[in-house]
Amino acid sequence: MVIILGLATVVTTFLGGLFALKFKDKLHLVLGFSAGAIIGVTFFDLLPEAIELGGERFGVSAITSIIALGYLVFMVLDRVVMLYAHHDEEGEKHHSHRGTLGAGSLSIHSLLDGIAIGLAFQVSNAVGAVIATAVLVHDFSDGLNTVNLVLKNQGSRAKAIRWLMIDAVTPVVGAVSTLFWSVPAEILGVILAIFCGFFLYIGTSDLLPESYHNHPRHLTTFMTILGVAVLYIAIKLAGI
Repeated sequence: MVIILGLATVVTTFLGGLFALKFKDKLHLVLGFSAGAIIGVTFFDLLPEAIELGGERFGVSAITSIIALGYLVFMVLDRVVMLYAHHDEEGEKHHSHRGTLGAGSLSIHSLLDGIAIGLAFQVSNAVGAVIATAVLVHDFSDGLNTVNLVLKNQGSRAKAIRWLMIDAVTPVVGAVSTLFWSVPAEILGVILAIFCGFFLYIGTSDLLPESYHNHPRHLTTFMTILGVAVLYIAIKLAGI
């Protein structure tokens, strides 16, 4: 069952990525939706899971502090990448490394998604089913966000597809790996807290400003709100 669900995440991730590639000409709207989706995933999925898994041992205050640390660490990494970004002949900065950093973090998160599915089934089939449903729901947005992060940072279509493939496969790797090892739930909570910080930075300081900067329209704002709302409803329905 764990392997089957892991393979299902491949399908949903690819669907999200292909959606982003097909509607590249409407990228500002897709970016607006992606910003809302990644913020929604952070607040409605990752944050509650991090507190639930790690809060009992480390305390809610410690978990939120780790989230802030994750935010600051990703900010520093992003600024370092931008500082050393090379220039083309016209003096314009390339941001491909920034896209790689964002897509890489999403892929690592997808690996943790797979691990979460496997560990949840170690607890019980019921818990495993709930976690797996939540993962399948937001893996669509993971695929969409992975492609968008590469494309908007001047990455090629081929590079976006390569990262999409990596992002799609990593949940399977994570799920299968849990058949051979396990991680204490509280440690997984800490890891999720770190990625909460990462994704808050990506959503609020990268995707959201980029979507609105060149297209300051009501529709762009609406797409961001829609992204948050869709993820909220989907995650709530998955938890029923």
